Amino acid sequence: MSNTWEDIQRQISTEIPKNTFSLWIKPINLVETTGERLVLACPNKFSRDWVMENYLSLIRERINLVAGSPVDVVLKIQEPPKTAATWAPSDLSEPRQLSFSSMPGNGGTLKRELNRKFTFDRFIVGNSNEFAYSASKALANGSHCDYDTLFMLSGTGLGKTHLAQAVGHSVLENNPQTRVRYVTAEDFTNEMVSSLKSNAIEAFKEKYRRSCDVLLLEEVHFLSGKEKTQLELEYTLDALINERKKIVFTSAVPPKNIPRLSKSLSSRLVSGLVTTISPPDHETRAMIITRKAAELNMSLPDDIIDHLASRLIRDVRQMESALKCLKAKSDLLKATIDRDLTEGVLDSLADGESSITPAHIRKLICTYYKADPETLGSKSRKKVHAYPRNVYVYLCRRHTDCTLAGIGKTINRSHSAVLYATELVAHKMKTENELKQQVRFLNRKLDEMKHAE
Repeated sequence: MSNTWEDIQRQISTEIPKNTFSLWIKPINLVETTGERLVLACPNKFSRDWVMENYLSLIRERINLVAGSPVDVVLKIQEPPKTAATWAPSDLSEPRQLSFSSMPGNGGTLKRELNRKFTFDRFIVGNSNEFAYSASKALANGSHCDYDTLFMLSGTGLGKTHLAQAVGHSVLENNPQTRVRYVTAEDFTNEMVSSLKSNAIEAFKEKYRRSCDVLLLEEVHFLSGKEKTQLELEYTLDALINERKKIVFTSAVPPKNIPRLSKSLSSRLVSGLVTTISPPDHETRAMIITRKAAELNMSLPDDIIDHLASRLIRDVRQMESALKCLKAKSDLLKATIDRDLTEGVLDSLADGESSITPAHIRKLICTYYKADPETLGSKSRKKVHAYPRNVYVYLCRRHTDCTLAGIGKTINRSHSAVLYATELVAHKMKTENELKQQVRFLNRKLDEMKHAE
């Protein structure tokens, strides 16, 4: 059940500001599970009172959704847990993360960490990702490859982050003194701005240009429109490439299709090897589900695995979520995992015959935002037109079975533009509460339409 609580915490982290989550939700520990009762512990009385007043309803909502039935949630007070023991290389069962011991402090800015689960031996290889896997491993091991930069392109949840971090793990395992920098494009931008404000730009340049052996740069599509960051990154890449350092980029959008990305930076991003990760086929999905189920100590019959693989076609995160919900429901209800229990979970998570079409969503968007239907398909980039258009795309991806290209045709956009809009809305929902509330409201309206038909 502790894994389920961690999953619920991750879900909540997408619904509230990062600082708020770190301060109030992250410190909460699961201490007891008894039937339909869940006991959570807060570090002190003030924390417990604040969570009860402001976030208890959200916590209950998420737990009930996972459990599939009402659960009594109790908040208690507990002394802060003792500091965890130092990580040992042989301890592979712990879900904690691996810090870069070779990386010096950066003046208080965020230090990204590698997820210890994201290693090559834990990556499921199939037809859709075999080339990306082989290219990543060859780059990490320096074995017979004539490229030092790798650009991995895929939609969310298909494994590009796993492979990027696997490169870091492999490099550090072979040489722990290697200076690895793992950072997202947004973090790189924020750190650069912070360095400029604090007159520490030279330290920033030293960190990324001269004190870096391997650069893992994620989500480069978020460099869109950030001209100063793009220029600084160009200089950084030139310094690293000249020294034959290893660089891995990940993105949801090809550089040529990232809006307001300089041609010079786009050229540098694809100067090495470029690989695409596609959604996994049925056989690969079955292997992923089998591995993820084993990690959760779940023993699933072959017919259940096959059924899950047939319905869970979106990405790995969807498979993980379904398995955790299935396990939680089985544990809380003390029920055997059979076809009926599985179908109950899939009904709320899996793609299927949707009664919602892009036309339904277009009508709802235009009514809610008081927009002209024609403007959704216009070439205008004004916020008053782009904002509802991006929300429209996000909802189409969530509520319909249309392909990226199919959604794009409804608004005269390419499939990569649809993917970018989806990623953009999902990203902004993490920090912009107004947008998050709007999308939640529209989701409820669309769910009501489904149930009404």
